[in-house]
Amino acid sequence: MYTVFIVSKRSRVGRRVGVMVSAVAVVAATMSAVIGAPPASAAPSGPSGTVVSTEPLPARITVPGAVDAKRITYWTKGVHDAAALSSGAVYLPPGTPPKGGWPVIAWAHGTTGLADHCAYSIGGPVAVERDWEYLGSWMSRGYAVVASDYVGLGTPGNHPYLNGRVEAHSIVDSVKAARQVYPQLSRKWAVVGQSQGGGAAITTARYATQFGGKDLDYRGAVGTGVPAYIENLVAALGRPSPVRLGGFSPNTTIYVMYILSGLRTSFPEWNINSFLTPYGRYWVDKAETQCDSDNELGALVRSQKVDPGKLLSRPLSDIPGFQAKLTDYMGIPESGYDKPFFIGQGGLDTDVNTPGVLLLVSRLKANNQPVTFRFYPDKDHSGTVNASKVDSIPFVDKLFR
Repeated sequence: MYTVFIVSKRSRVGRRVGVMVSAVAVVAATMSAVIGAPPASAAPSGPSGTVVSTEPLPARITVPGAVDAKRITYWTKGVHDAAALSSGAVYLPPGTPPKGGWPVIAWAHGTTGLADHCAYSIGGPVAVERDWEYLGSWMSRGYAVVASDYVGLGTPGNHPYLNGRVEAHSIVDSVKAARQVYPQLSRKWAVVGQSQGGGAAITTARYATQFGGKDLDYRGAVGTGVPAYIENLVAALGRPSPVRLGGFSPNTTIYVMYILSGLRTSFPEWNINSFLTPYGRYWVDKAETQCDSDNELGALVRSQKVDPGKLLSRPLSDIPGFQAKLTDYMGIPESGYDKPFFIGQGGLDTDVNTPGVLLLVSRLKANNQPVTFRFYPDKDHSGTVNASKVDSIPFVDKLFR
């Protein structure tokens, strides 16, 4: 038996609820009954990377070919470096670990949503076939895979969407936690990611050595569909004639709502609700309960023809120092990398602004950062993931030699 402390998500009227409810639960032997529920919180917190709980993953959330798979809950750092819980999935490859243990690939997943049931280790991937093919390719080469859910997805509190340093802490600490559960994992690790996770992977690359300390041996990173300079789109929202980077597709509309929720979570002092119209308040609140899938938020946005131009009553740029703080919050760092990293971009990507990615790469190279770039002209946002393997897998393999 264990004690569960449940911290409510933001109420639908936008107020934070600080009530903690204590309950005692009996854990089923297979744990299948609790998959999908927010994981237990423990008090007081432990050092970052400390494991709080583990449970076996059901087959539907397990990479085909994995010989063992667990959901782990662990301590990390959240908004303003406060102690926070995160969770994730760990997948072990078949065979005997090499000397030093299985090298680790930390998988930074793309946008799944904001609600607890959207967590990767609870609901599984949005693009199942794509992700299983991609992660299976790494496992077949003898890598263990650790996939963080990020703070606030499947754990107490709201998810600070696109908060780069919070995502980086979640990812680094997931590797630390996984090594506590599986001693056969190596200290050597790299991070790979797509979309939201592409940005998280590259931001993690900037901080991995610092955050990992002597416990880990970070080798490098891969990011595809990296959301470069998306902060410029956010800064334009609410202006009389907003600059629309690539147009407001339904997917872009969803990202905008998730970003507004993330800002509301990360910067309570900004009072984001005061910038939202009643229409905007309704849709941002709704977004916090929905996953990024065609049968949840995607279906609503398309059927209701949600207009992102009606979400704000005034521009967020009215906030003093907004642009600098926003860039620090969600901007991809342009310098400070100590290990090689790879960026891949599809020419048909309409979710991420390709000129922004090209600008990021040019600035990284101008700053003498160890970046390798590959362009896939006939691939869209999702298609770039597996198309990049011909380049990214040899790139990563070399980092572990």
